[in-house]
Amino acid sequence: MTTETNVLLQVRNLKKYFPIYKGLVFSRHVNDVKAVDDVSFDVFRGETLGLVGETGCGKTTVGRTVLRLYEPTEGQVLFDGVDLMSLRENDMRRFRRRMQMIFQDPYASLNPRMTVGSIISAPLDVHTSLGQAQKRERVQELLRIVGLNPDFVNRYPHEFSGGQRQRIGIARALAINPDLIVCDEPISSLDVSIQAQVVNLLEELQDQLGLTYIFIAHDLSMVRHISDRMAVMYLGKIMELANRDEIYLNPLHPYTQALMSAVPVPDPLRARKRQRILLEGDLPSPVNPPAGCRFNTRCPLADERCRQEPPLYRELKPGHFVACHYAERFLT
Repeated sequence: MTTETNVLLQVRNLKKYFPIYKGLVFSRHVNDVKAVDDVSFDVFRGETLGLVGETGCGKTTVGRTVLRLYEPTEGQVLFDGVDLMSLRENDMRRFRRRMQMIFQDPYASLNPRMTVGSIISAPLDVHTSLGQAQKRERVQELLRIVGLNPDFVNRYPHEFSGGQRQRIGIARALAINPDLIVCDEPISSLDVSIQAQVVNLLEELQDQLGLTYIFIAHDLSMVRHISDRMAVMYLGKIMELANRDEIYLNPLHPYTQALMSAVPVPDPLRARKRQRILLEGDLPSPVNPPAGCRFNTRCPLADERCRQEPPLYRELKPGHFVACHYAERFLT
């Protein structure tokens, strides 16, 4: 993928299968849900990598497996040159202070029985030896950073709106100065006006603190706004990865082309001239994915080769990776 020294995270051939068991008394392993199946990518220091795709394609599982919230089935995750999969729990705990996550649902990710101060200081309790006064000072500083009143430390989550709760989640993720934050659809449950505020906050924090993001989302326009590069997933695999503008202006995979054709355009004249690509059929099951290319059951270009031979994930242009037998057709 790359040998540049500014790579923070290297993911190689990552797989995460969830086993399916049958039988109440003598249960046996009958199959697997192939949530993530042989995924490879790099994340550079200070950048935002957008991860997009349909619901159920494995985006969230990638994020959680990278942080070892899920144990991987196979593969390698190198964080700053260290293989996280080889670390024991105590060693992994030391690395967790450099990797944090912002969860999707701000209503479910905050403990309703804990005050805001306790929620934000929880990482400080685990990873530092600060005294109570220092912790309170740090919590108030974090609340100021995310645009909330520092006097809110003794309030409970139910006293806040959705946008404010997500800011509390961001403050918790920032508590121990991480290098990498996985943002798991952090704006999907918020109103549109609040979404813009949260995204602008994430961008400001990235500039101020030098953060690196993996930004998981459905909103393609928002991902283009915040991301430096984008990876498009389908049924557990990465179909295409490139610079955000390259993905939007010159997609090389038929699935990416279909996704980009669905992005709303604010100009009605341009919208009328656009050709919408409508995919036929349903998303296959990750329990029994299609042979060959995962996208062959819905691809308008699929032929017998696509149905039998999995395409190589290859670099067609500098920094532009694609998994399609016929991607050269779309090179410009």
